[in-house]
Amino acid sequence: MSNPYAKYFEQKRVFGMLHLKGESIPQVLECLKKEFDEYVKGGIDGVVVENYYNGCDEIIAALDYLHDQIGSQTLIGVNCLRSESMGLELASAYKTDFVQLDSVVGHVIPRDDATLTHFFKIWQEKYTGMILGGVRFKKQPLLSENPLSEDLKIAQSRCHAVCVTQAATGEETHLDKIISFREGLKDFPLLISAGATPTNVKKSLSYINGVIAGSYFKDTYEVSGTVCSEHVRELVRAVKEGEVN
Repeated sequence: MSNPYAKYFEQKRVFGMLHLKGESIPQVLECLKKEFDEYVKGGIDGVVVENYYNGCDEIIAALDYLHDQIGSQTLIGVNCLRSESMGLELASAYKTDFVQLDSVVGHVIPRDDATLTHFFKIWQEKYTGMILGGVRFKKQPLLSENPLSEDLKIAQSRCHAVCVTQAATGEETHLDKIISFREGLKDFPLLISAGATPTNVKKSLSYINGVIAGSYFKDTYEVSGTVCSEHVRELVRAVKEGEVN
């Protein structure tokens, strides 16, 4: 498919995770408000509302709160873990700027891939926002029998930017994997989606169009922490200044 968002990635982008920490919806919203403000202060390009700690009710509450921000300078996206279809439903209902899907290819047995092809064709007609799609992504099954190059070709017909990770949350994405994805994607947008830091991202800048990060932005540098604007600034600076240099 043609990529209407290719121009957006001509500048390198940094997206931050809103993991929705809290044991009740009021707690989740209290944390969300503080973390969103920290991200904006830190110069983030967009945030991903994700149910890392909980379920769909918390995502809905978060999107209700952030709804007025959709379409603003700071992009609002959603990732509903364990349900790509629900993520797309929420993205469509709230008209979010983008949706992140942990896997768009390779996570189903080969005979079911045709079903995915039709699934994405339907959603590309229903949802006009940007789709960020994982390939061989952390915590996702790898059931594809295709070479990586073929899966990356398929991914380009299902999303507007490919997301690459290693095996776990917060784990640095290895440079050789990033390079292999870049070789397969040619000039198609590629985002590191786990483990990015100001130090390691410098090695990757010539191969990527941006990063999605969570753990580094926390005050403890762990997923369990709280977003800190200074950490946001540090990674944004490393990505943006590296682009200039």
